[in-house]
Amino acid sequence: MNKVATRVLTLAMFSMAVTAAPLFTKAYAAGSDTPSPPASSSKDKKKGDKSSSIEDQKFLAGYRTAYTTIYDRHDYASAIDQLKALGQDDRADVANLIGYSYRKLGDYKQSQVWYERALAADPDHVRTWQYYGLWALEQGNREQAQYHLNRIAMLVGTEAPEYRSLADAMAKPPGTGLVY
Repeated sequence: MNKVATRVLTLAMFSMAVTAAPLFTKAYAAGSDTPSPPASSSKDKKKGDKSSSIEDQKFLAGYRTAYTTIYDRHDYASAIDQLKALGQDDRADVANLIGYSYRKLGDYKQSQVWYERALAADPDHVRTWQYYGLWALEQGNREQAQYHLNRIAMLVGTEAPEYRSLADAMAKPPGTGLVY
């Protein structure tokens, strides 16, 4: 075989492996009941750095309560109120969960607003890319979901639970009416 044929064959095999790998992995729930520190910027330091709120026990307790309200009780409307009451809805973790809750309530416009807000706060927030990709799938926009999947791969690789979860959802046939 010549070099060109070998390279093409290698590239094809790699592409097939990357494409097939998500089919053999398990989907994981994303998120954590402990928020990540906010992305720091010079603007945050001028406003009074909120990174100390990650150590604020009242904030953490409120965040964990809202997290439980979402993932254990599936009471999304109450969770939105709880998250907004924290006064930290410009934090990526908080905005992402608000967006997720709106999506679960079927309010896709508000969900999009909050996912965009989360990404504005932290453009590398992997869970937001995952949830926003699931949002895109629910809207029937597989191309946008693929963009989000690629973004996750760039940030944390293809073995991350967020990548696997979105890839598994994308592997399902379009138009099945599934809600993620």
